[in-house]
Amino acid sequence: MKNLLWFLFGIAGGFVLAHLMNKDPRGHEILADVDARITEFTDRMGDAYREQEARFAGLVGDVRDAAVDAANSARTAASGVVENVSDAVEDAADKLAD
Repeated sequence: MKNLLWFLFGIAGGFVLAHLMNKDPRGHEILADVDARITEFTDRMGDAYREQEARFAGLVGDVRDAAVDAANSARTAASGVVENVSDAVEDAADKLAD
């Protein structure tokens, strides 16, 4: 509980100090500079995040396409096997009938 009180006291003190600094023209300039740097940092992080997201989206698309191609190949191979087995069964039945 004591730590929470100190934490809240620190936050309140920070707001008061920032308010007092903002009243002074030099303090206002310093806070504007800090704000510009924070904005630049967050913009760079956002751009990097979107770049990585696009990279992953492309990778996922490529994997999905490869999986679809593999499934289609497996389906084609399986239907070919079924046809071959069906033909073999018919041939065997014809030979038994003769």
